[in-house]
Amino acid sequence: MISLLSRWTRPRTRPDASHLRITVYTRAQCCCCHKALDLLRDSQRRHGFSIEEVDVDSDPELAGRYDTSVPVVAIDGKVRFKGMVNPVLLERLLVAEARER
Repeated sequence: MISLLSRWTRPRTRPDASHLRITVYTRAQCCCCHKALDLLRDSQRRHGFSIEEVDVDSDPELAGRYDTSVPVVAIDGKVRFKGMVNPVLLERLLVAEARER
């Protein structure tokens, strides 16, 4: 019982994810893209990673690659989400990436 209480009362440390670079491939006037960016900015306040937003319509190659898949979220160059961002999976991914470092 004591160990359970000590888990609840001790201060929780947040994993440091400030080394992560998240790239979001978006399109103008895309409501799913706006929702994904809002979710990522909220997580950014807690974890401190950087966000780069790229408009796929500005580059024909990106437009061809991510045409109907936007938003596409890449973490350190690896595509992790397409179409929508799952907040639970994002949190787990950020914690795991921060622990690996």
